[in-house]
Amino acid sequence: MQSAAFSLSATLPIPKPRRASGQVLNPRFDPIRASYSSKPNGLANVSVLGNFPRRSWSVSSSDSFKLRPWTSAPAPESDRDAKSFEVRAASVPESAGESAESSRLFKTLELGALFGFWYLFNIYFNIYNKQVLKVYPYPVTVTVVQFAVGTVLVSLMWGLNLYKRPKLSGSQLAAIVPLAAVHTLGNLFTNMSLGKVAVSFTHTIKAMEPFFSVILSAMFLGEKPTPWVVASLLPIVGGVALASVTEASFNWAGFWSAMASNLSNQSRNVLSKKVMVKKEESLDNITLFSIITIMSFFFLAPVAIFMDGVKFTPAYLQAAGLDVRQVYTRSLLAALCFHAYQQVSYMILQRVSPVTHSVGNCVKRVVVIVSSVLFFKTAVTPINAIGTAIALAGVFVYSQVKRLKPKKA
Repeated sequence: MQSAAFSLSATLPIPKPRRASGQVLNPRFDPIRASYSSKPNGLANVSVLGNFPRRSWSVSSSDSFKLRPWTSAPAPESDRDAKSFEVRAASVPESAGESAESSRLFKTLELGALFGFWYLFNIYFNIYNKQVLKVYPYPVTVTVVQFAVGTVLVSLMWGLNLYKRPKLSGSQLAAIVPLAAVHTLGNLFTNMSLGKVAVSFTHTIKAMEPFFSVILSAMFLGEKPTPWVVASLLPIVGGVALASVTEASFNWAGFWSAMASNLSNQSRNVLSKKVMVKKEESLDNITLFSIITIMSFFFLAPVAIFMDGVKFTPAYLQAAGLDVRQVYTRSLLAALCFHAYQQVSYMILQRVSPVTHSVGNCVKRVVVIVSSVLFFKTAVTPINAIGTAIALAGVFVYSQVKRLKPKKA
């Protein structure tokens, strides 16, 4: 490796400048003569002459770093000719590149682990949730339990300083309220659909979320979709229609509940763009999700008591002939997985682009559909499977064409 050395030195004695009578010389504005010469070996020598003490600097490539004390104050007259200072720059260790590569590998593995947990928590949420809703057909109460567990987890996270507790103004809370309202409805309608039809069919219908996203964005945000986006919606709508016609567990209550869930969830996304003011930009996704979870619990708890009454007590479950311990355990596990998969989803969104997150969500839906069919042994006809596959393929194409931005006229 070629070494570089720079030398700053005053090799000639510096005479004291003469002063005219009555003239005061300000040392800070003394003229400075600088000369530069290039040596054959590629080293550069810079000499600075002026009313300054002699200082010699040498910078070279070395495995050691030496720094002798230096002060900008002028040295005494007797010491000026004897002072010399040397600075040697240490060479960059070869392990630095390996460290950067190891850091990138670690981040890749971390992101892969987050995607794995996202899928795993979602699979278990749908399985445990469906098991509870089969024997306990009260989706409003089940949804409240899930929000209640999430509220406890958020409170512990803030109380133990695992995540910074936000300080919100009145205007911020007012802006978040509509987001919490549609978030509450979206999860409630999803549970209502899961209680009526197969898990695989609910998620097939929920593949139509891009359709509602395009419609609502055009209506309220003025975002005109490109022809490619519109074309990608056709297989989504056609696939869902084909799957619905051949679905063994089809009923209108489950179908419309899933469609209402799509409408609510995409309304939340539109509102987050239209309603949120600049002050909310300081709120990260996880903090916003935590606040919405708490609000959703307080919104839905009175509704659950009014609609279902208090039907989650051990006495009621025993009177209904249910295994109290089993219902409670599965409800708790479903609630924990519900909060965990949504929080991990927001963690992933902070690390990747929205398009990458959308592709991951499409893959997640495929994984959930396949796992639920295998676990619950759902009857699937070939035409039903083809319709589901077409719809999911359309979602994937939609996530890709969203990258294509329309040309400005």
